[in-house]
Amino acid sequence: MFGILNINKPAGWTSRDAVNRVQGLVRPAKVGHAGTLDPLATGVLVVCVGPATRLIEYVQRMPKNYVATFQLGVTSPSDDTELETTSLVSAAVPTIAEIGAALPHFIGDIEQRPPKYSAVKVRGRRAYDLARKGNDVELAARTVAIHSIDILRYEYPELVLDISCGSGTYIRSLGRDLAESLDTGAVMSALERTAIGDFGLTQALPVDNLSREQVESRLQPAVRAIAALAPIRLTNDQVAAIRCGRAIHVELCGTDEAVGLTSAGELVAILRPGDPGAWKPKIVFPVAATS
Repeated sequence: MFGILNINKPAGWTSRDAVNRVQGLVRPAKVGHAGTLDPLATGVLVVCVGPATRLIEYVQRMPKNYVATFQLGVTSPSDDTELETTSLVSAAVPTIAEIGAALPHFIGDIEQRPPKYSAVKVRGRRAYDLARKGNDVELAARTVAIHSIDILRYEYPELVLDISCGSGTYIRSLGRDLAESLDTGAVMSALERTAIGDFGLTQALPVDNLSREQVESRLQPAVRAIAALAPIRLTNDQVAAIRCGRAIHVELCGTDEAVGLTSAGELVAILRPGDPGAWKPKIVFPVAATS
């Protein structure tokens, strides 16, 4: 078992629930996911199986697409409908033109404060654990990348946005901050992740009735996780050297990582620059690991 599963996570399931379902079908292979979805959220969850778990960080770097639904004029401690909402008195009712005019201010590299009820660690503990115990949690803002935001539908109080963003973005924080800029509040009432990189929702595999046979037939090549890296086709001697932890000499410039493949396309290793003109192994995969 070595590869990637594109899973469609249903509402009410945690990302760990989905991983545990796959884990039960592929033991003793390792399983891990790339990019947590809250229980409220649905959609694409990329699950890495076997040696592909060592590629999770590369999947996490991929851009993500969401369809997010917000209710305007209300707030909640969690910035979504998981906790009780509070209606705002005299909240503004923005027009679609006003919302459209505000969106460009939230595109690009922006500073974003994560929700108090989030998995961000504060002094070694999850923020949501502290918040649930009544502690005053104030999280520092951090830089996230928002590639695009489009209005799909607006009929007050419901606003539906199509969002493309980078890793670490909290969509409910984005809705909260957008609403505050319009003199109102917002809570996220639904979230669907429609894509992570090239892993799209239309190809995602339902997880609730998943079988081992489906896992085996739908397991995708692990090399898809590192499609953004420059490929290096290796000779047999170079493959042997890499598998022994030795550096090889290849002419490749302008990148700090590359993927080493056999002539048949088998995934050998992630490579990084060493001495001038040399590339050394960063992650080496088992002999049986194929692309």
